[in-house]
Amino acid sequence: MEVLTNAEMQRADQLSIAAGTPGFKLMLSAGQAVAEAANALMEEGPILIVAGPGNNGGDGFVAAAELAAQGREVSVILMCERDHLQGDAASAARGWKHPVLPFNPQAIGKPALIIDALFGAGLSRAVEGEARAMIEAINANGAPVLAVDLPSGINGTSAAALGVAVNAAETVTFFRKKPAHLLLPGRMHCGRVRVADIGIESHVLDEIGPKIFENDPDFWGSAFPVPRIDGHKYARGHVLAVSGDAAATGAARLAARGALRAGAGLVTLASPRDALAINAAALTAVMVRPVDTAIEFAELLGDKRYNTCMIGPGAGVGERTCDFVHSALSAQRHLVLDADALTSFAANPERLFESIKSSQDAAVVLTPHEGEFPRLFSDLSNKNPGRSKLERVRSAAERAGAVVLLKGPDTTIAAPDGRATIAANAPPWLATAGAGDVLAGIIAGLLAQGVPAFEAASIGVWMHGEAGSEAGPGLIAEDLTETLPAVHRRIYNALGVEY
Repeated sequence: MEVLTNAEMQRADQLSIAAGTPGFKLMLSAGQAVAEAANALMEEGPILIVAGPGNNGGDGFVAAAELAAQGREVSVILMCERDHLQGDAASAARGWKHPVLPFNPQAIGKPALIIDALFGAGLSRAVEGEARAMIEAINANGAPVLAVDLPSGINGTSAAALGVAVNAAETVTFFRKKPAHLLLPGRMHCGRVRVADIGIESHVLDEIGPKIFENDPDFWGSAFPVPRIDGHKYARGHVLAVSGDAAATGAARLAARGALRAGAGLVTLASPRDALAINAAALTAVMVRPVDTAIEFAELLGDKRYNTCMIGPGAGVGERTCDFVHSALSAQRHLVLDADALTSFAANPERLFESIKSSQDAAVVLTPHEGEFPRLFSDLSNKNPGRSKLERVRSAAERAGAVVLLKGPDTTIAAPDGRATIAANAPPWLATAGAGDVLAGIIAGLLAQGVPAFEAASIGVWMHGEAGSEAGPGLIAEDLTETLPAVHRRIYNALGVEY
């Protein structure tokens, strides 16, 4: 599903209004959707609506009138004087035939449910003064909160919490999600998110041309590699993974097994000779070849059947790893670079980016976590709170000329052309040693099967999250590859594929 920035959502509203749908009709539909969500969240008891001076407050007034007409006990706190409201918000307020309470935290009382209609998604400055005191009182009250569009205090595009933000149990938004419904910290304030249809036709997206998507099978399903009945292992690609020395072999084995479980027809581990016996004893379906130098690695790549390389997990930091990367790029192989392969270029990231761009192969995926990302993109670190994760990853992908995947609970993937996906299905127990190595392997296995790099990275992240959920609390990285068959079945079911 498409994800719209604040500006894109405003454009969707404008296009809908220009096509003949009055803005107030959209507000009526939004307010009715809020009332429906409120009834579903809290079937009985008094409801308090905290309304702001803009259209978000207008949605709140419509919801108040709708709920009152249904017999619910409703009260409204308004941030400004009623006669200061303008446009559709003023029209909505005229539909509320009862007094409004003063904008004072003491006026909150003891409601069964609070509806937060204070600020909209476009908030761009820190919340201060009376508004801050009100949000803090809402959070301290103890009643569940239903947020209108986004919890007040959260910017819809950047997902930043601007000083203070409402903690909602549920959020009802309209037409499409915004980045803040998926990115942290915004997502942590939203609770459950429901998307309501308010009458905006989907064809407005043709003119908007959104490039951000929620990472799920609805987006990448058509690219998922379903094996053909007449297929064979050689048609499903061959991944060449690079192992570290005898003291650092586990990460590459995890990645190699991930590639095989993702569907690659064959996987070979290029192992230093001092680690050959260790790797051979620990692997069965994954083959092992002795490789010590970049020259030997380049010679191995003379075999065109190795169509995908994966370098990084346990590979070691230094010139040897850099040389392996350059060899793979010179051979124009699909490539996943993780961990040590990224850190090896920390002193000169441009050297890597130039090599990627000169390889003329778009199927290159970089998979840093937040600690590795600034080693390649020092000016795009997360130290600037005004720059969202989405913005940083899109800038990094354009600079590198590769797909960049920035890991985390809100893993974000971007292609050099600006397309991006945001994942929201990673369970917290994925934060364990070796999990990222398995992810790199899954992506390599998908690349080997001919999946384009952006889609391969997006599919891999989603499968990784689902595998973590399938394994459950207490998982270790080895569990992830064992749960991948169940994830494959889940995808087949979603795509309507028989198995």
